[in-house]
Amino acid sequence: MKAALFGQFYRQGAEAYVQLILQTLLHHQVDVHVAQEFADLLEENDVVIDQMDDLVRFTELDRSYDFFISVGGDGTILKSVTYVRDLDIPVIGINTGRLGFLSTIPKEDLEKQLLQVIKGNYTITERTLLTISTQPEDNDLAPLNFALNEVAVNRKNSTSMIRVDVWIQQEHLNSYWSDGLIVATPTGSTGYSLSCGGPLIDPSSANLVITPIAPHNLNARPLIIPDHQEVRLKVTTGEAHFLVSLDSRIATLPNETEILIKKAPFTLKMIQLPQTSFIKTLRDKFLWGEDRRN
Repeated sequence: MKAALFGQFYRQGAEAYVQLILQTLLHHQVDVHVAQEFADLLEENDVVIDQMDDLVRFTELDRSYDFFISVGGDGTILKSVTYVRDLDIPVIGINTGRLGFLSTIPKEDLEKQLLQVIKGNYTITERTLLTISTQPEDNDLAPLNFALNEVAVNRKNSTSMIRVDVWIQQEHLNSYWSDGLIVATPTGSTGYSLSCGGPLIDPSSANLVITPIAPHNLNARPLIIPDHQEVRLKVTTGEAHFLVSLDSRIATLPNETEILIKKAPFTLKMIQLPQTSFIKTLRDKFLWGEDRRN
């Protein structure tokens, strides 16, 4: 069995969890490879992990890995996708961050749940990704042209609103005057879209949600559409450029560039343990049911 280990940030005390992960995996004869980026981060923070120097480092993955372990929060999962890409390597998140909708293994229960992964006691859920194309074409987006959470357009270098014209399957939907617009997957419905008033969507739903960011149109509301439909945006701003982001990766596009957003031809495979579910995550993270009247 072969596993990849990755972390994006270092928080004080996180070395204890990294040590426990390695001990658990190596004790069960798992061949562990550590992302060079993560190893460098630990070295920069003078973190000493007993087994780290003996492990293979990687900068790219191939299909030989059985699973990918992300150590951190949901942002680390998003970065993990840039390693996994379309290789169909299942991803499991160990939450050493804060909220953690995607990183489902709590650090307090790390060893027990990681053992279930090693034993294969889990199911696989598939998460939709988005991809974009632009007119005129912009090659800066080509290397990592996919998003797990959302594609968003935002104003740049201005406090003025931008206009976002939206078409769905070639039919004009609306012209939004706003700070920007989000097209989110069900996975992304608990992220940026949620903070802008978007709905929560079960990850197994075959939908996308279009959510305006601080719209000036008082009747503008988020809209859920089937994920097989293509969404086309045209952004008009008083500035020369605007921003487009795919999760945390940002590019600058010229004014009036058109963006076509559609479902990517591959999905992200995520490991789901028997004791976890989207509904349970909502209860735990939002403290639903904690009202004293219940």
